Amino acid sequence: MTDDFSASRRRIVQTASLGAAAAAFAGPTFAAIGATATGVGGTRGLVDPREGFPKPPFAAQNQPWPGLAGKMNPRPDHGETSYKGSGRLAGRKALITGGDSGIGRAVAIAYAREGADVAISYLPDEEADAKEVIDLIRKAGRKGVALPGDIRDENWCQQLVQKAVDGLGGLDILVNNAGRQHSFDSILDISTEYFDWTMKTNLYALFWITKAAVPHLPPGAAIVNTTSVNAYSPSANLLDYATTKGGIMIFTKALAKQLIKKGIRVNGVAPGPFWTPLQVSGGQTEENLKKFGADTPMGRPGQPAEIAPIYVQLASSEATYETGQIVGASGGAGNP
Repeated sequence: MTDDFSASRRRIVQTASLGAAAAAFAGPTFAAIGATATGVGGTRGLVDPREGFPKPPFAAQNQPWPGLAGKMNPRPDHGETSYKGSGRLAGRKALITGGDSGIGRAVAIAYAREGADVAISYLPDEEADAKEVIDLIRKAGRKGVALPGDIRDENWCQQLVQKAVDGLGGLDILVNNAGRQHSFDSILDISTEYFDWTMKTNLYALFWITKAAVPHLPPGAAIVNTTSVNAYSPSANLLDYATTKGGIMIFTKALAKQLIKKGIRVNGVAPGPFWTPLQVSGGQTEENLKKFGADTPMGRPGQPAEIAPIYVQLASSEATYETGQIVGASGGAGNP
């Protein structure tokens, strides 16, 4: 038996087990995403992207920061039942910040079902959501590492990376996704404390975590950063948030030029309006939340499960010629 045959056989067996684990998990989902999914890889029939997803008007709701997905109405779809893996990240080791809910949660689920072991970072107040994610990762047959802490602390960011490396046995994917967003109608309403909070969560932490991770990343590794359409078309009520997202976009492009010399790719994703706890915990006013996503051509916000495949593609070895790129998902808004 040759090594090539053994590797192929292992991949087939692993892919089959991932598909079985994914199919075994049952939970709520939106019909348009999961109704016609069949088999490993999630082959689906035609789906009208306008229908079968929650649309505004949404019920009035708010949560204290940082918010929990489990308390949202409607509850977001992170791909709990709809995402079917095909081994695209088999054997990979990923650290995802903000992996308890929202886009980070959807990415964690997708990565695990694609064959990666996954560590997630999150705030201690998000433990309830994080436990669900770790359980989903393990049900996919992968190693899940929970790393609660505040990434506004440089020392914790350094520990976070080391704990991820130790827990996973290495690191070859870093997803910088955690973010802070709070709506302010005027610059006069933004205190230095709030401004500092946003900067440290969105920019400083990304810098600290990436700096700590780079020495551990081998050639072929990938970094995926979460920027925003606000980097290109900033909302008037998100001045500090948009500033950080513009910074992340530039950081991504500049770092890509540095790290390709080490064989490491760096890309970014620029989401439009997505239905996550970020929005119900101060990211939008209650009035704006009721009509959230209505101003997109699609007339609705995205669900986290709809953007996870982009993160899979950018992390996979199939995307070997993609670096320094920002990929958008904004319901037709056209940015970037």
